[in-house]
Amino acid sequence: MSERPDLGIKLDSKTFKEYYYLKEELIDFCRKNDLQTTGGKLELTERIVDFLDTGKRTFKTHTTRKTTIIGEITLDTIIEENFVCSEKHRAFYKEQIGNSFSFNVAFQKWLKSNSGKTYQDSITAYYQILEDKKKNKTTIDKQFEYNTYIRDFFIDNKGKSLEQAIKCWKYKKSLKGNNKYEREDLEILNS
Repeated sequence: MSERPDLGIKLDSKTFKEYYYLKEELIDFCRKNDLQTTGGKLELTERIVDFLDTGKRTFKTHTTRKTTIIGEITLDTIIEENFVCSEKHRAFYKEQIGNSFSFNVAFQKWLKSNSGKTYQDSITAYYQILEDKKKNKTTIDKQFEYNTYIRDFFIDNKGKSLEQAIKCWKYKKSLKGNNKYEREDLEILNS
């Protein structure tokens, strides 16, 4: 097993990309090197790669989105641009769908990309998303490598414990290369 190198300015970007680092480690590196610390794990990684390659500190300017103030929400109300999940929206959906309603990721994405449609359309989409979730393995976004690994571990290892899955994950993330679950990762359970 190769030692994961410390995240520092002497690290080259190729080596950096071959290992797993926690978001907190990425933020700490950015803070120590006067880089912007906002954004998700993928943005932080791209920023660090750029810095390690070029030495340049680039900052994105923050643009504020214009939020729409909406009155009463009805089934015929048009979904506004720059949709933001709010308590008003949550109350509307709970009234229409019931207390089991939640703003799941797929539904939030649908709302943000379907401005101009009605809230009735959104309710239809919500139920379709729930149906699709029942039928298919849900897609976990790339930045959630841990979640993907643990899900794939249990698909392949019925009856194993979360403790065993986490042990395999910790082993896997210390290795060079991808962080996807592989059967060979189980070797660590025998050591």
